[in-house]
Amino acid sequence: MRSARWLGLPAIYVGAQLVGLALADPFRSEGLATTSNPQSPTAPLFILVVIVVAPIAILLFARRRGGLAAIRHVVLLGIAASLYITLFATFSLLPGSVLLRPYSAEFVVSAALPLAAAVSAGLYLALLVEPQWYVVDLVGFVAGGALIAILGISFGILPALILLSVLMLYDAIAVYRTKHMVSLADAVTDMKLPILMVMPDSVEFDYPHAAPLREQRARPLEERSAVFMGLGDVVIPGTLVVSAFVWLPGAPVLLGVGASLWVALGTLAGSLVGYAVLMRRVATGNPQAGLPFLNGGAIAGYLLCYVLVFHALTFGLAGGL
Repeated sequence: MRSARWLGLPAIYVGAQLVGLALADPFRSEGLATTSNPQSPTAPLFILVVIVVAPIAILLFARRRGGLAAIRHVVLLGIAASLYITLFATFSLLPGSVLLRPYSAEFVVSAALPLAAAVSAGLYLALLVEPQWYVVDLVGFVAGGALIAILGISFGILPALILLSVLMLYDAIAVYRTKHMVSLADAVTDMKLPILMVMPDSVEFDYPHAAPLREQRARPLEERSAVFMGLGDVVIPGTLVVSAFVWLPGAPVLLGVGASLWVALGTLAGSLVGYAVLMRRVATGNPQAGLPFLNGGAIAGYLLCYVLVFHALTFGLAGGL
């Protein structure tokens, strides 16, 4: 099973990207974009501020008595609410509306409403009561796919490139210099939140009672019971994947596949090359910043594939300048 953990994480990574691609157009039709001007270079500013401030706020509150428990409940409620919104939008795509009496009043109940409420409430309770690794990964996978779609439709090519570039630099500083992201990973594993994806050696791995991440890091890599990957490492590079799919032209069509999808898949392939390099660094046993490798690979894959598909050096930036 030891090799399974090295296969499980990339499966989650690729799967979440594909879910994001599948949800992009429906979410865009539902108006779930977070910005009114996706082509503005300042569009990612709010997300960047949140990503920088949130870890610091969590670490400060975690030092207070009862802080970890309070943060955990707040984050879980936020995750449940986000799941409900995105699941409702997703389930609304399925047939299942019921016309209730009196029919002349056209009182329609969508099956998406109770279904989304039941699933999000069930996942919330599972995380609250018994946050096993597979529950954490399932919630992270669902939330990650939805977030990828939402961010991709919210940011055009230029804002997406700005987001990835700034965050790859920030992640490197936060892991290798200030190291507060390492402390945040310790706190998140203590809270058992789906902000950190978990891939154990065995399905019997008991995540709620596992040794803290800081203790596992002290062991040789081959003796650790699981490997971890931040949800942001899945979501952020996926933003460019979906942005390429949504905002680039669909023509020309090559082998029956539109140009925008080719570039999106090339971006994903580039991030997977970065993922492979990252895993080699992780094998050294030291904490690694994921975004410099993942975002860097995604950006390189995007630029290369854009040139190959469109035979131009504009890189799809004209709409954002």
